[in-house]
Parts: sequence; structure tokens; C-alpha cells
Amino acid sequence: MTETLHPQLDSLIALLARLRGPGGCAWDAEQTHESLVKHLIEETHELVDAIEAGSREDLIEELGDVLYQVLFHADLAAHTPGEEFTIEDVAASMIAKMVGRHPHVFGDTVAETAADVAATWDELKRVEKPSRTSVLDGIPQGMPSLALADKLLGRAEKMGLIDADAPTALVVETEDQLGPLLLAIVSAARAGGLDAERALRSTLRDLQHEIRDTEDELRSGNDVADAGIIGMPRAD
Repeated sequence: MTETLHPQLDSLIALLARLRGPGGCAWDAEQTHESLVKHLIEETHELVDAIEAGSREDLIEELGDVLYQVLFHADLAAHTPGEEFTIEDVAASMIAKMVGRHPHVFGDTVAETAADVAATWDELKRVEKPSRTSVLDGIPQGMPSLALADKLLGRAEKMGLIDADAPTALVVETEDQLGPLLLAIVSAARAGGLDAERALRSTLRDLQHEIRDTEDELRSGNDVADAGIIGMPRAD
């Protein structure tokens, strides 16, 4: 008999199947992909906390909780008409994706730097997903606003809408400097009765409109060299 390489993982999969099977847990049996979303979000945030400020034991526990969510969704799919895939299908899909996205490792492509790898990754995504007509396609709008801002600014830079090397109005060199600055902005907003989260998301919607308008201009063959970005103060 061939010994399994991951006995504990196989045991966890079997445990989940028992909990969701006949004679198992009524709560587990009633769950759906939709009902589990809030738990996935919560567990993901707890994992982030463990990564940023937790112990080794915290990290093990929270990784396990996120892993369990993945296995749960796969087990749900295996017993849902029209879905009917398993964790093996999920793994096989990911293997194919990672092999395809790393031709510099599994093929003949040369990518010597992280920037080279990122460029290859973006090009492969473009080829794999021809239905995407905008650099914004595929960006989850439910991301935390600061993470969404970072993602959108990155896309704007790639389009040439923002000069990443241009001096900014604020010079921040470390996260130790950045944290108090962000807190001060939120504090000022709160003191003025303003919603910092809503304000940033509103600006990000404007930014996305600007990016899409620029894409339309580029497709029309118009010159957008002087296009600007909303809400991007620069140093004089």
C-alpha cells in the first residue's frame, strides 16, 4: 500500500465529508456557498492579523481556518448539481494555472527579475482572458479601499496615466511614518463629520471612470499624453 504524502490533509477532508454527510452536523449540511461568504471574509481577516501580529501557533490555526473554508466550498460543489467538482479539480486547475503562468520555470521563457516575471504574468493573463477589455476587469470592488486604491494606481501607472517617479505632495519613507499620517487623516475627517471610507471610494470611482475614458480614447487613436488623474496632488 502506498502511503499518502499528506495524511492529515486527507483526514481533514474525510472529517468534513462526515460532518456534511448523513448523521453529521445539521449546521454544516445546511450551508451554501453564499452563506459561507461572511465566514470566509472573517477567517481571512483573522489570518491577516496572525500574519501581522500573531504567533506561530496563531498562524497555524488561522491558515487552517482558511483552508477549511476552501475544502468546505469544494465539498459543497461536489454535491451541488451543475457544479460537481472536487478539491482535486481545484488543485488540478491551480497546477495548470501556475505552470502556465511560470514559463520561465517550466518552459523556455527567460525572466531574470521580479519585474520580468510580473510583465510575463500580465501578458499571459491578457492572452488567457481575451474577454477582458479593460485593465480594470477582474479587480474586486469589495476590496478594502486602501488596497483597492493601490491596485487602481498600479493599473493607472501601467497605462502611463501616472508617472510613478514624479515627486508627490507628501514624502513618506517608512510605514512607521505612513501609519500615523493615515490615522491623522481619518481623525481629521471624523472631527469634520466626514466619512473617510466613503470619500476614498468616491474618488476611486472617479479614478476608474478616468481610466476607462482613457482606454476609450486610446482605442479611438486619440492622443492622451496629457491626461491627468483625479485626486493626485503633486509637489510643485
